[in-house]
Amino acid sequence: MRACAVRWPRGAAHHRLTTRRAAWAVIAAGGRGVRMGRKKPGIVLVRRPVLSWTLEVLERTAGVAGIVVAVPAEDVRTWRRRLAGYRKVRAVVAGGKERQESVQRGLEAVPGDVEWIIVHDGVRPCITPDLIRRVLAAAREHGAAIAALPVAETVKRGVDEWVKETIDRHGLWAVQTPQAFAASLLREAHRRAAAEGVLGTDDAALVERLGAPVRLVPGLAGNVKITRPEDLTLVRALIRARAGR
Repeated sequence: MRACAVRWPRGAAHHRLTTRRAAWAVIAAGGRGVRMGRKKPGIVLVRRPVLSWTLEVLERTAGVAGIVVAVPAEDVRTWRRRLAGYRKVRAVVAGGKERQESVQRGLEAVPGDVEWIIVHDGVRPCITPDLIRRVLAAAREHGAAIAALPVAETVKRGVDEWVKETIDRHGLWAVQTPQAFAASLLREAHRRAAAEGVLGTDDAALVERLGAPVRLVPGLAGNVKITRPEDLTLVRALIRARAGR
């Protein structure tokens, strides 16, 4: 399906937003919600869909000039209607079977002259403009950067529900999104991965395959990715706190 592009407004504000320092965001929201039992972006929390809460933060973040959202193919028309009022959403595209394919399709809708791209999970609504800015600033300095937190719990490897070994957690980080990259680097990482049949667990993993360094940026404990039903209670409370309700 073709991306639904929206024309930029004219004027000085348009010129400022389209400078080389501006970034676009690709939002991966194409999952089927197998573990949840329903598609997560459309779940209503505090009277709004989860994806809307995520986009609201990006809308408020200076330096983000455009947003591309990848959703399940059968939901593209619905989400185009729902997101029509978001001024930074430039395209809603059909995602793929895997998250990586959804991001790739999102990248195809980002203009070729955009130099910086942020990738974020649509079902991580508890981000902040500050976190996005910090990750983007680190990417501009180093070429690639990701939000992450040092692993605090003891980590064990298990086999058939038995402990096989305890993993030294020193130096281990639990990775989040947003992740930000030089556009040319991210596009090449996805191109190579697709050509070689590689499926990465996140976009940074694809960039790492090219030998490029990736900077770790301290994330947020509340930056929860909605995966299971029990996550909804925590995220609902965090959203209410943010909204002052």
